[in-house]
Amino acid sequence: MINTFGAWEALGGDPALVDGVSAVVREGTLPSRLPVRERARACVGACALAAAEWGARRAGLSAVPGVRVDDGAVAAAFLSERQLRVDGRAPVNFAPLSRFWRGADGWVRTHANYPHHRQRLLDALGLAADASVETVAEAIAARPAVEVEDLVYAAGGLAVAMRTPGEWAAHEQGRAVAARPLVERERLDKAPGRPLVPLDRSAGSPLLPAAGLRVLDLTRVISGPVATRTLALLGADVLRIDSPRLPELPDQHADLDAGKRSALLDLAAPADRRTFEELLAEADVVVTGYRPGALDRWGLAPEQLAGRRPGLVVAQVSAWGAYGPWGGRRGFDSLVQVATGIALTEGSAGQPGALPAQALDHGTGYLLAAAVLRSLTEQTEEGGTRLVRLALARTAAWLTQGTGHGTGPDGPAAAYDGPEPWLAERDSGLGRLRYALPPVRFEDGPSDWARPPGPWGEDTARWDRP
Repeated sequence: MINTFGAWEALGGDPALVDGVSAVVREGTLPSRLPVRERARACVGACALAAAEWGARRAGLSAVPGVRVDDGAVAAAFLSERQLRVDGRAPVNFAPLSRFWRGADGWVRTHANYPHHRQRLLDALGLAADASVETVAEAIAARPAVEVEDLVYAAGGLAVAMRTPGEWAAHEQGRAVAARPLVERERLDKAPGRPLVPLDRSAGSPLLPAAGLRVLDLTRVISGPVATRTLALLGADVLRIDSPRLPELPDQHADLDAGKRSALLDLAAPADRRTFEELLAEADVVVTGYRPGALDRWGLAPEQLAGRRPGLVVAQVSAWGAYGPWGGRRGFDSLVQVATGIALTEGSAGQPGALPAQALDHGTGYLLAAAVLRSLTEQTEEGGTRLVRLALARTAAWLTQGTGHGTGPDGPAAAYDGPEPWLAERDSGLGRLRYALPPVRFEDGPSDWARPPGPWGEDTARWDRP
């Protein structure tokens, strides 16, 4: 078995089931001063166990299928955006203005991958749209780090001053985050229990726990899409909905939207709003990844969703959590690492550092998928519309509290010679893709997505299965 470091407990799972999870330990994967490899393994293991549990119930199995987590597969998946190739081309994961900068009294990290975030950063600093990296560096160097943080956020951009772990622990947002559970779970009403629809399995077909489920995917960037990508792997009909007024990075879509369909709807347009409400009326799960409160004006707050569609599972992920003074702020993995002291811990010689992967994003994504699956299991027993919430900053607290490697008695470490065994290639509407295979594995479960991603936003906004 493996030590799940409290992940399975946070999901409300039966502790006895953890004995069915084993690991292939590979030294050298995800090297870090913090226990990234162990936490990543725990997130993936908990997700696979939640899938196996729900699948066993739907398939009428007498025992939950065994789960095996391979560090090599986990490392490849946590670095999926770096493993991606589109017709042999490697993606650019960070734009030139997404980086560390030295301020007058410390370091600042900005995020400007999207054009609108880049423009807001430049506007906040009073710079022209074509400002160079050198010009931005001069503007930031003249200001204290926290001043840059406040200035850029006030303009709708993204910048965070680097803090020590102690400074974050004393910060009002840090205290608010620490007071919350790793996985927030809530029953919103007394909706009837979810009917247990048996799985229709033909001979030789994989066990797909989420088959027949309809998932509305209202997420962007990494953590939310990782969760919905995992639900698609497990057989769910996942329909990603984006606004036509918000751009998407093509390589990000190619990496994160395997197994899904992608459509555009403008909720401000009456016809598109009617289409969305029709989709919602038949959805089983709604996953959101926008900053807290951003979707409330469209009637998408959890309580509003529960009122219109009792029995839903509502899953939300954010950077800082839906509470505290930063509860309404945008954020990304790289920025959370800087605020919480991780960048200082991973740095050296006075220079800030970073985790070996965007592990807060990926780890939180697998935990979010696990929380959805466990909610489905709980609904068959107790009913109720379910709300689950996770935050990158809370996952960061869990990571930084780690002290041990916690590997169970699975034998000596196996060899690791790189990610190649856990990479695959296939043709798609985007070109020839090389991609990381999913790390969520259990006995008789799927080993790859049923289909590759297609062109972003070009699918019809309707459910795929009757």
